[in-house]
Amino acid sequence: MNPSKTILYLVRHGETVDNERQIMQGQTQGELNATGVRQAEMLRDQLSHEEIDVFVSSDLKRSIDTCRIIAEPHGKEVLTTPLLRERDWGGFTGRYIPDLKDEVWPDDIESLDALKERAGKILAFLREQFPSQAVLAVGHGIINKAIQAVYYDKQMNEVKRMENGEIRVLEL
Repeated sequence: MNPSKTILYLVRHGETVDNERQIMQGQTQGELNATGVRQAEMLRDQLSHEEIDVFVSSDLKRSIDTCRIIAEPHGKEVLTTPLLRERDWGGFTGRYIPDLKDEVWPDDIESLDALKERAGKILAFLREQFPSQAVLAVGHGIINKAIQAVYYDKQMNEVKRMENGEIRVLEL
């Protein structure tokens, strides 16, 4: 890794009750289930000896809880930002995902352009606020995909989906 660059440990929150039930969570708070807690604890143990300077999370509970577990051995506070929130699924929020397959998308879903714009803002924020530091950021499936799409200059569908509790490392 290049010490003159910001190193981003990008994490997707642990599994939630609604992930397990296939409910579209969007920007609802969400609650980690037992599997999600274990996923966060595994990341905590895996990263306990890494030098991580800053812990940042989406301001949604499922991400904050994941980030706090991972940050425990480092004794650091978790900063939060709405920039890392999941995509706003509008009228699809709270719905059973398999039922949405053939539905017409409502107009109140956050557009991919808006999502990628937000992803660009979070990357700029991390570079500017934490130069040459190691930052662990806990987000969500779709915003993390958008962050990687912007970072690699790819289309969203070209970025592999992150599983709950998965981590990817980017040099900013």
